[in-house]
Amino acid sequence: MARIHQQTERTDAEKARIKSARERFQREKPSPKKLEASGEYNAPIPTDIFFALQVLLQNLRASREAAGLSLSDVAETSGMDKAALSRLETGQSNPTVDTLGRYAQALGKRVVFGVEELVA
Repeated sequence: MARIHQQTERTDAEKARIKSARERFQREKPSPKKLEASGEYNAPIPTDIFFALQVLLQNLRASREAAGLSLSDVAETSGMDKAALSRLETGQSNPTVDTLGRYAQALGKRVVFGVEELVA
Protein backbone atom coordinates (compact mmCIF):
# COMPACT_ATOMS: atom_id res chain seq x y z
CA MET A 1 0.00 0.00 0.00
CA ALA A 2 1.13 3.53 -0.67
CA ARG A 3 1.93 5.63 2.37
CA ILE A 4 -0.71 8.29 2.87
CA HIS A 5 0.03 11.48 4.74
CA GLN A 6 -2.73 14.05 4.73
CA GLN A 7 -1.79 17.62 5.42
CA THR A 8 -4.49 20.22 5.64
CA GLU A 9 -3.68 23.15 3.40
CA ARG A 10 -5.75 26.27 3.88
CA THR A 11 -5.94 29.42 1.86
CA ASP A 12 -5.18 32.74 3.51
CA ALA A 13 -8.92 33.49 3.49
CA GLU A 14 -9.69 30.21 5.28
CA LYS A 15 -6.98 30.86 7.86
CA ALA A 16 -8.38 34.36 8.48
CA ARG A 17 -11.94 33.00 8.85
CA ILE A 18 -10.81 30.34 11.36
CA LYS A 19 -8.75 32.86 13.33
CA SER A 20 -11.69 35.27 13.45
CA ALA A 21 -14.09 32.56 14.65
CA ARG A 22 -11.61 31.39 17.31
CA GLU A 23 -11.10 34.94 18.60
CA ARG A 24 -14.87 35.58 18.64
CA PHE A 25 -15.56 32.33 20.52
CA GLN A 26 -12.83 33.17 23.07
CA ARG A 27 -14.29 36.64 23.56
CA GLU A 28 -17.99 35.67 23.69
CA LYS A 29 -17.63 32.24 25.38
CA PRO A 30 -20.83 30.86 23.80
CA SER A 31 -22.58 27.76 25.11
CA PRO A 32 -22.12 24.48 23.22
CA LYS A 33 -25.60 24.88 21.68
CA LYS A 34 -24.77 28.38 20.43
CA LEU A 35 -21.45 27.14 19.07
CA GLU A 36 -23.16 24.36 17.13
CA ALA A 37 -25.89 26.70 15.90
CA SER A 38 -23.25 29.10 14.56
CA GLY A 39 -22.34 26.55 11.90
CA GLU A 40 -18.65 27.14 12.60
CA TYR A 41 -18.26 24.34 15.11
CA ASN A 42 -18.94 20.63 15.08
CA ALA A 43 -20.49 19.19 18.21
CA PRO A 44 -18.32 16.73 20.12
CA ILE A 45 -19.07 13.05 19.79
CA PRO A 46 -21.24 11.58 22.55
CA THR A 47 -19.32 10.26 25.56
CA ASP A 48 -20.40 6.64 25.10
CA ILE A 49 -19.16 6.64 21.51
CA PHE A 50 -15.90 8.28 22.56
CA PHE A 51 -15.24 5.61 25.19
CA ALA A 52 -16.21 2.78 22.82
CA LEU A 53 -13.69 4.16 20.33
CA GLN A 54 -11.03 4.30 23.05
CA VAL A 55 -11.68 0.63 23.91
CA LEU A 56 -11.39 -0.30 20.23
CA LEU A 57 -8.08 1.56 19.94
CA GLN A 58 -6.76 -0.06 23.14
CA ASN A 59 -7.66 -3.48 21.72
CA LEU A 60 -5.89 -2.72 18.45
CA ARG A 61 -2.78 -1.55 20.30
CA ALA A 62 -2.83 -4.65 22.52
CA SER A 63 -3.13 -6.81 19.39
CA ARG A 64 -0.18 -5.02 17.80
CA GLU A 65 1.96 -5.45 20.90
CA ALA A 66 0.93 -9.12 21.33
CA ALA A 67 1.98 -9.76 17.73
CA GLY A 68 5.35 -8.18 18.50
CA LEU A 69 4.84 -5.49 15.87
CA SER A 70 6.25 -1.99 16.14
CA LEU A 71 4.50 1.13 14.92
CA SER A 72 6.99 1.12 12.05
CA ASP A 73 5.88 -2.39 11.08
CA VAL A 74 2.21 -1.37 11.05
CA ALA A 75 3.02 1.85 9.19
CA GLU A 76 4.78 -0.16 6.49
CA THR A 77 1.94 -2.67 6.15
CA SER A 78 -0.93 -0.18 6.33
CA GLY A 79 0.67 2.63 4.35
CA MET A 80 -0.18 5.00 7.19
CA ASP A 81 2.19 7.51 8.73
CA LYS A 82 3.92 6.26 11.91
CA ALA A 83 3.17 9.52 13.74
CA ALA A 84 -0.50 9.25 12.76
CA LEU A 85 -0.60 5.70 14.15
CA SER A 86 0.92 6.92 17.41
CA ARG A 87 -1.69 9.67 17.70
CA LEU A 88 -4.37 7.10 16.93
CA GLU A 89 -3.22 4.74 19.67
CA THR A 90 -2.98 7.51 22.26
CA GLY A 91 -6.45 8.88 21.48
CA GLN A 92 -5.17 12.13 20.02
CA SER A 93 -7.03 11.86 16.74
CA ASN A 94 -10.52 11.50 15.34
CA PRO A 95 -10.10 8.53 13.01
CA THR A 96 -12.28 7.68 10.06
CA VAL A 97 -13.78 4.22 9.61
CA ASP A 98 -11.30 3.69 6.77
CA THR A 99 -8.36 4.50 9.07
CA LEU A 100 -9.58 2.06 11.71
CA GLY A 101 -10.09 -0.61 9.06
CA ARG A 102 -6.63 -0.15 7.57
CA TYR A 103 -5.01 -0.34 10.98
CA ALA A 104 -6.92 -3.50 11.89
CA GLN A 105 -6.17 -5.09 8.49
CA ALA A 106 -2.45 -4.47 9.01
CA LEU A 107 -2.79 -6.60 12.16
CA GLY A 108 -4.69 -9.36 10.36
CA LYS A 109 -7.94 -8.26 11.99
CA ARG A 110 -11.10 -6.45 11.03
CA VAL A 111 -13.29 -3.90 12.77
CA VAL A 112 -16.82 -5.08 13.47
CA PHE A 113 -19.67 -2.69 14.30
CA GLY A 114 -22.88 -3.61 16.05
CA VAL A 115 -25.98 -2.20 17.66
CA GLU A 116 -27.04 -2.90 21.23
CA GLU A 117 -30.02 -1.93 23.33
CA LEU A 118 -29.48 1.03 25.64
CA VAL A 119 -29.32 0.06 29.29
CA ALA A 120 -31.47 2.31 31.44
